[in-house]
Amino acid sequence: MLYYLSLLTHTDQLAFFRLFKYLSFRTLSAVVTALMFAFLLNPMLIRWLKVKQGKGQPIRSDGPQRHILEKAGTPTMGGLLILIPWIGSTLLWANLSNRYVWIALLVTGAYGLLGFLDDYYKVTKRTSDGLSSRMRLLIEFGVAALATSLIMGSEPANLSGVLAVPFIKTALLPLGLFFIAVGIFVIAGAANAVNFTDGLDGLAIMPVMIAAATFILIVYLVGNERFAAYLQIPYIEYSGELAVFLAALVGAGLGFLWYNAPPAAIFMGDTGSLPLGGALGVVAVAVKHEIVLGIVGGLFVVETVSVVVQVISYKLTGKRVFRMAPIHHHYEQLGWTEPTIVIRFWIVAVVLALLGLATLKLR
Repeated sequence: MLYYLSLLTHTDQLAFFRLFKYLSFRTLSAVVTALMFAFLLNPMLIRWLKVKQGKGQPIRSDGPQRHILEKAGTPTMGGLLILIPWIGSTLLWANLSNRYVWIALLVTGAYGLLGFLDDYYKVTKRTSDGLSSRMRLLIEFGVAALATSLIMGSEPANLSGVLAVPFIKTALLPLGLFFIAVGIFVIAGAANAVNFTDGLDGLAIMPVMIAAATFILIVYLVGNERFAAYLQIPYIEYSGELAVFLAALVGAGLGFLWYNAPPAAIFMGDTGSLPLGGALGVVAVAVKHEIVLGIVGGLFVVETVSVVVQVISYKLTGKRVFRMAPIHHHYEQLGWTEPTIVIRFWIVAVVLALLGLATLKLR
């Protein structure tokens, strides 16, 4: 919205508004604005959610027993503390004529609403099980398919429906309409991967911010013709505007982490985890870095694989590979303290982000 003030530069008195034209200025401003919104709104939202939810989020009976004692009564739906500053800051600083921004907001809003309904069902029915998994996946796949189709329609013909392969110069696999399946896998998969990771105080939000910060640089480079040519990565015109969207995510995430740090005053719930993962997925699809997201977000991949392996192993052999899944609960059962697990997983997320950035040059 404030981007349009850059048009008011016909006099020296209004020359200041030229700053609003620069992507770098608006990206930094989106971080600060989202953080300010978060600190202003979040205390009120937490108090409101505590009053409305009473006993807070129902704790899984089959999870670590200490969670039943230590985390009982903590309110959920904390994703609202992320979504409101995040979307508000994006609308304030992004160029609202940019299609990529609106596609990203579509996925964020739809997944946020789905997560909210899931959390609402859990709280009102006093159960750790929300909406049916079939219904959730159907909605997630539908939104991801729509978003991928819109992205394909926004891309130049030579890039529409192709999958970029990192480490290989200008390697593009033409998939045609099958690319929609790839988009569904990446967007919905990322949403559920973050959802699996969200099991300890502060565990999910920091790796999400690390991945988002990494992709701020990636989308900036992809959206800049000169840098894209130098690095031999696909140049996608106008995609750089997604840096503002991701910067707002980082700012809102920092504001949420202030209250989600151990011991958490609030849980993000599906209201937060689904749109956060979906946002990372849709940005990766938009800038042709789907495989790189698997590296940068490798922590989320490991968490998801641990659940899949555990389920398959138990159904086929009756034995568990891990003491408990997702894998962060396995380490809890081994005796690691919650802060130890969280901080070490953060370190892993940083290392994976650096590896992901390395793919930009190692081609």
